[in-house]
Amino acid sequence: MTERPAVLAVDGGNSKTDVVLASADGTVLGTARGPGSNHQLVGLEAAMAVIDDAVGRACAGAGVDPASRPVAPVGAYCLAGLDFDVDKASLGAAIASRRWSDDHVVANDTFAVWRAGTDAEWGIGVVCGTGINCAGRGPDGATVWFPSLGELSGDLAAGGAWLGVRALGLALRAVDGRGQPSELAALVPAHFDRPDPLAVLEAVYTGSIPYEHLFELARVVLDAAAHGDTVARRAADELADEVVAMVRATVHRLHVEDRRPVVVLGGGILQGREAGFSARVESGIRSVAPGAEVTVLDSAPVVGAALLALERGDRSGSGGRPPTAERRARLRAGLATGRSQGGRPQGG
Repeated sequence: MTERPAVLAVDGGNSKTDVVLASADGTVLGTARGPGSNHQLVGLEAAMAVIDDAVGRACAGAGVDPASRPVAPVGAYCLAGLDFDVDKASLGAAIASRRWSDDHVVANDTFAVWRAGTDAEWGIGVVCGTGINCAGRGPDGATVWFPSLGELSGDLAAGGAWLGVRALGLALRAVDGRGQPSELAALVPAHFDRPDPLAVLEAVYTGSIPYEHLFELARVVLDAAAHGDTVARRAADELADEVVAMVRATVHRLHVEDRRPVVVLGGGILQGREAGFSARVESGIRSVAPGAEVTVLDSAPVVGAALLALERGDRSGSGGRPPTAERRARLRAGLATGRSQGGRPQGG
């Protein structure tokens, strides 16, 4: 007989959505990957359709009939774009109406990053990829996170998207006299096979280079910074300082300055481990929480969503033992070799 899943885990981001069905001991039964499901970007119904399709494909990999709802007793839905109570209410209602699970946890996707990186009962997770956010759970169970809506919510450097767009501006300034000379003047147009920064700007303006492709330039900035370009280094430092500012605020809001919080760093920029960027982030975190344990996420965030679901199942009596390193290891191993339909979630 096909084993019935104990939990359904969903990590829904801006660019991809990962789904895992797992047993109570963390054994992966089925996985799937779909496109982004941030309702702020694609709309609520489209976001639910993305998740529904991925759930169906994960069920196929697990040998479970997706039409037989619920597909698991407990679900954890860690979603980008869950910034306000109104988001939690609308997403929670939409999820409940699909009946993917009897019981469910609905949370900002940054909580999946935190839980994926540590077994500690409390701590802080930071995401810096295309976007940026930080979330934490305190020793008393209190939770905090940020709206993360870019300039509208006070983000001074809103993740890799900001850094990529900044790269074009810095390249233009390097050639038109407004800024300092920089390798970015050559590296930015080379990335898009254009002759100069102005040609890149014109291509973005006319639409031949989609605006979102500028986000790719974040890595160009970090590479230039690593090679000693001072203009690129300053831009990278601005982003690192924004990461630190979010962690600092979270530490203060959770009142854990004198404790030893585990701080999990996730997202492509933080996991890229550019030495100068990483050093600035880690030293900044320890300046506010000297005892902090800083760790870089080395597994897919959906592992954290699965562990949150397993925790919920433990409390309701429908799961197994509490989250352990063994359970986490099973999830990671299952994702590395798992029964995937349409793309397997990978680390980070």
